[in-house]
Parts: sequence; structure tokens; C-alpha cells
Amino acid sequence: MINNKTVWITGASSGIGEACAYLFAKEKANLILTATRSDKLQEVQSKCLYMGAQCVIFTYDLSDLENIDKLTDRALAAFGKIDTVFLNAGISQRSKTLDTSFKVDEKIMNINFFAPVKIAKRLMPEMIKNGGGTIAVTSSISGKFGFPLRSAYASSKFALYGFFETVHAEYYDDNIRVVMVCPGRIKTNISYNALEADGHKHAKMDEGQDSGMSTEKAAKKIVRAINKRKPEVLVGGKELIMVYIKRFLPGLSRKLVRKVSAT
Repeated sequence: MINNKTVWITGASSGIGEACAYLFAKEKANLILTATRSDKLQEVQSKCLYMGAQCVIFTYDLSDLENIDKLTDRALAAFGKIDTVFLNAGISQRSKTLDTSFKVDEKIMNINFFAPVKIAKRLMPEMIKNGGGTIAVTSSISGKFGFPLRSAYASSKFALYGFFETVHAEYYDDNIRVVMVCPGRIKTNISYNALEADGHKHAKMDEGQDSGMSTEKAAKKIVRAINKRKPEVLVGGKELIMVYIKRFLPGLSRKLVRKVSAT
């Protein structure tokens, strides 16, 4: 249980982050919520407060790497400590590799990889000082295998696994635990907000995304895994079979990925 613990969630104004915030609120966690949209973030805060949780919000664009340490210090100061951080914020992509501007590659890597890295490196000394902590990180099944129209996105998600599994190994004896959250198709706005080759929003809900698992169902699995400090949780539907095909039949996996619909 998270009761009386402090939980910081990034990407908390919608989708998985919002749904998890409500579950943590029901457990009476002290909540810190971060996202780019202040209006939506305030709505989520109001619901969490109504549920009886303490809740503060910080509107922030994680592509601004320069000031992330200041954001993290504000989050630490809100309740004096952070027991669990859920580094959930991210942005996806809908463009072929050679068509994609390097600025888009860079933005995706900054938001999806470098921002979580900077937050974790700032938080961990305080967590260790307080006896440990849990770092949950949203990767993706695209962090398990390359996927059409997702070159930068998949790269950022692969990188999260490399970095945070290393953190788990290095700081296990300091009671730092990492939970890798690996969603498949969840019904969120991730495809709508995805970046196209020139950096414009995709502004469409992908068919696969639209028929995906509900955020409420996904959040139950994720929060349970975070509470139990499980190393990894796969969340989604039949698309998760691709993770196991990649693991046990890599040749078949490569053939299937070439044929799979990227939307």
C-alpha cells in the first residue's frame, strides 16, 4: 500500500498517468503531479483532493532539460521526500526514419529519455538518504523491438531499459527498486499527440490505439506492480505476444514487424 507515502507522477494530466493518480489518491498518497497542460492538471488535482489525498501540481514541459533539476527540487520540497516516482510522461512518433527531422529525433529523446534520467539522478541521493525508493518508468513494447514509423520513439524506449535496469543493479543494496512499465496498445491520446516528420502533431487517433485496453484497467495493473515493486509489468492485449515472439523467435519477429500495421 502507498498510504502516507509520497508519489510523484509525470504525464499526469491524461491517459495512464491520470488513471494511476486516481488509484494512488484512493490509497491516500501524498501526490505530486506534473504535465504540460495546467488546465487539465488542475482538473486531475481537484479529483484527487476530493478523494482525500494531498495533491500539488507543477506544470512543466520536460523538453526543457535545463531547468529539470529545479523542478525536481520543487517536487522534493513539496512533502519533504519522495518515496515513489512514476516517470510516465512521453511523446510518440509517426514518421519514417529518413523523413524525420533531427530536431524531432532530439525532442523525442529529450522528453522520453534524458528528462527521466535527469529526474532520477537528482532524486536518487535523497531516496537513498531516506532508506530507499521506487522508480517506475513507462517504456513500451516498442522498447522491446523496432517498429515502423517509430525510429526515435523506439530508440528512447530501448534506452530507458538500458539505463534503469543498470540503476536497479547498481543501487539494489540501497533499497532502490525499478519498475519497468511496458504498455502495448492502451486507449490514450498518445497517437494524437505523436510527432510527424516535421514536428507537427499527428492529430489522429490510431485505429489500434482506439481499440486498446482502457486506461483504468491498465492503471490497476501498473499500480499493483509499483506497490509490489515488480521489476517489469507488461500491459495491453494480444499485441503483447510480440514481446515473446521477439524473445524466443527473433527471426519470425523481424518478419512480422515488417508486415504489421504501424497505426
